[in-house]
Amino acid sequence: MNDIIKNLTERKSVRSYKSEIPPKELIYEIANAGLYAPSGMNRQETIIVAITDKKIRDELAKDNASFMGWDKDPFYGAPVILVVLAKKDCSTGIYDGSLVMANLMNAAYSLGLSSCWIHRAKETFEMPKWKEYLKSIGVKGEYEGIGNCIIGYGNEE
Repeated sequence: MNDIIKNLTERKSVRSYKSEIPPKELIYEIANAGLYAPSGMNRQETIIVAITDKKIRDELAKDNASFMGWDKDPFYGAPVILVVLAKKDCSTGIYDGSLVMANLMNAAYSLGLSSCWIHRAKETFEMPKWKEYLKSIGVKGEYEGIGNCIIGYGNEE
């Protein structure tokens, strides 16, 4: 079996993480791999916002959990969240963003990191405060959340 197929068949979602943040180079490499996902008509209308600041990460976790009525961390302690967003007016945005999410998870695994797709990015990034956050970091235009890819060093085998 070749390495790519081996990674695709062995990767799994992990729901327990160490607090150690992976090196920025690995985070960048994973995000870059995500951006190489195929997209409808090669429009490349998705973006990835890397959240590594603990305060922002914890605030995002709290808001994400509120949609489930939870008081626990929906990101399972993962120190990095790669938020995938697609332009609202892109007819293939949900599909394109889903391919980005798959690339992110497979890239993380290939680099020895764990990952998991966490939903409710759509609901969270419809909140005014998260729309403002996107503007504050220079995101222009209307985007909708597709998914949160949590990454880090897993506590599971």
